[in-house]
Amino acid sequence: MDPLEKPVMEKAVLAGLSADVFTREEDATDETLDELEALLETAGGQCVAKVLQHRPAPDPHSFFGEGKAEEIRQLIETTEATMLICDNDLTPSQIRTLEDLTHATVLDRSALILDIFAQRAKTREGRLQVELAQYQYLLPKLSGMGKSMSRLGGGIGTRGPGETKLETDRRHIRSRIARLQADLKEVRQVRAVQRERRIKNAVPVVAIVGYTNAGKSTLLNKLTGAGIPANNRLFDTLDTTTRQLEVSDTLTVLLSDTVGFIAKLPHHLVEAFQATLEELQYADLLLHVIDAGDPERDNHVAVADKLIRQLAKPGTPVLECYNKCDTVDPDDIPRGADKIAISAKTGENLDELLRAIEKALNLQRKKCTFLLPYSLGGMVETLHDQAKVLSTDYTAEGIAVTAICDMALYGKLQAYAQES
Repeated sequence: MDPLEKPVMEKAVLAGLSADVFTREEDATDETLDELEALLETAGGQCVAKVLQHRPAPDPHSFFGEGKAEEIRQLIETTEATMLICDNDLTPSQIRTLEDLTHATVLDRSALILDIFAQRAKTREGRLQVELAQYQYLLPKLSGMGKSMSRLGGGIGTRGPGETKLETDRRHIRSRIARLQADLKEVRQVRAVQRERRIKNAVPVVAIVGYTNAGKSTLLNKLTGAGIPANNRLFDTLDTTTRQLEVSDTLTVLLSDTVGFIAKLPHHLVEAFQATLEELQYADLLLHVIDAGDPERDNHVAVADKLIRQLAKPGTPVLECYNKCDTVDPDDIPRGADKIAISAKTGENLDELLRAIEKALNLQRKKCTFLLPYSLGGMVETLHDQAKVLSTDYTAEGIAVTAICDMALYGKLQAYAQES
């Protein structure tokens, strides 16, 4: 193929079911189908038609009713689509039935999200986590994967384990899952050591969270100059990036970008990405970035809030950052003590955000130089353990230590503080 020639995009029909027996999270709506279309475009495909059916319960065999399934088949035929992507989760037998009927590859929402993650993972840790999630998703479905596991030539839904591995040796898969879990356990142990070092150095951790494509990476770039890609597409960031941020003269934090949240996030991904997402359990503050102009803002905030409650430690303060405030009417942005309107793109109100971060961390810290007599030399070690030491100078008068410390430690050493 000519290197300048654009690859042909796979055509797909998107279908969803709204059923009386479904919970709100399981249900498909016009809005979730629109998001499914955005996911498909992210994966490199093209939506040629959408179908939404309402019925009391899914058909146990074809998921959709017989008439609707036939309508989908005709749509696939007339649009020359090669894929059917369902907004709901399907059983292996339902996948097989729909593939036999439509002669197209059938994926559900979880499989599509896993495919996007497989494209996005760049680091070893990210690849391990994605591979683990893929195996955990596929293992119980092996008996009915059909076409979706037989297209070895590539395309959406085929990034990852191949057909031979999956269908000839379940024990191999379980062994591989165990190996991946062990590798990720090592990753978590490395993170634990890094966390202990941060705690010892008294460096607070601020984690950026929020719905996918809300502007988290743009905010990290603007505040720290991280230079990570920030594109207008879902799940553009998968591998966590952490940078140091000077909030003020007396406060330095570690700012971490995290993978975006999404409705119906496959639980396999939450489990597999535990090594990454557990960082939220150790964050001192969460910046919940919200797209202020998102038409589904309230629903997306609810999804993120639920995952924050699930993943972060109880009581962790949360600052709601209504991003892209330059694109909406100010009256459309909620007001409150823990809410702030910002624009990560233009930098609007970021100075106010820094002040809010310092206030939310509730860290009254002071930068000071102490002149300690040599008889109190042990206090130098205390300062290194409990404060951020900027310099240490051994002089004839004593040990001059410049440090940023909390008010409790400052009170103990106030008698040795030097006037600035």
